[in-house]
Amino acid sequence: MKKIGVFTSGGDSPGMNACIRAAVRGAIYHNIEIFGIKHGYNGMISGEIIKMSSHSVSNTIQKGGTILKTARSKEFLTVEGRKKAYEQLLKHNIEGLIAIGGDGTFTGAEVFYNEFGIPTVGCPGTIDNDLFGTDYTIGYDTAVNTALDAIDKIRDTADSHDRVFFIEVMGRDSGYIAIFCGIAGGAEIVMVPETLTSLDTVAETLNQGWNRSKTSSIIVVAEGDEEGNATEIAKKIREKTNNKFDIKVSTLGHIQRGGAPTARDRILASRLGLGAVEGLMKGYKNVMIGVVNEQLTYTPFADAISKSKPISQELINMVNILSI
Repeated sequence: MKKIGVFTSGGDSPGMNACIRAAVRGAIYHNIEIFGIKHGYNGMISGEIIKMSSHSVSNTIQKGGTILKTARSKEFLTVEGRKKAYEQLLKHNIEGLIAIGGDGTFTGAEVFYNEFGIPTVGCPGTIDNDLFGTDYTIGYDTAVNTALDAIDKIRDTADSHDRVFFIEVMGRDSGYIAIFCGIAGGAEIVMVPETLTSLDTVAETLNQGWNRSKTSSIIVVAEGDEEGNATEIAKKIREKTNNKFDIKVSTLGHIQRGGAPTARDRILASRLGLGAVEGLMKGYKNVMIGVVNEQLTYTPFADAISKSKPISQELINMVNILSI
């Protein structure tokens, strides 16, 4: 391969720039020309394609977001849109792609290959840590630490005012952020989409704590919990406990997606970016590169997207045991 492209797509995550940097410098080291495609698949369609040099990625490893910008593309969902993207790649003689994103990004890349034969190696860039084939995704560690910092601060207020706080973290379909920062933040309860936590259990736990003279509590809620978001759950708990508790709600939101990546995310992203280049050189296509047990692995997109990545029961048990 002589020319490849790199782009970011879908939601941004801390560490994407470190991954871009590694891909660019890895390609240059192996005498491959590399082009940055801005605004994801939208930029591929419109021709926002620029040749990148080592200098292009200087002073970027510590920055959050993505220097190539990102977007979600409705046009790429159509055959006509994908044909336009292919024609733009042909103009630059791009033979392979490195896609940094999540399941939607990889789904598009696989369809694109089936229609036009452009191979892609994907790097898992999502704070949700919900992709099969890697222990951790780019941005997850930073998101957990960002949420944890907020939870620690909120706990000070909860303790000072004898309050119960319901804190909502990101995770529409995955509770990984919630379970990790819940354990690390000493939460009394963690509510995640993967397991059913009944409102009766929540109310009972709070009442038991009250009977033990426990006057403040933290409950971490993943936004996709089956009982609803933190605001909805808090309202129901107020009713179930007859307004016994001073309950407040805090939704952390998109703050979790930004900020300087942690050392762990920078190293993970660098390994994956370089590994993606070398994967294309070896002839890999339609695979996601990941790290499993500290070893680089290549997982077919179909498996990375469709196979589940359940939260360890051990972690769920830890919340219950350590909150007594």
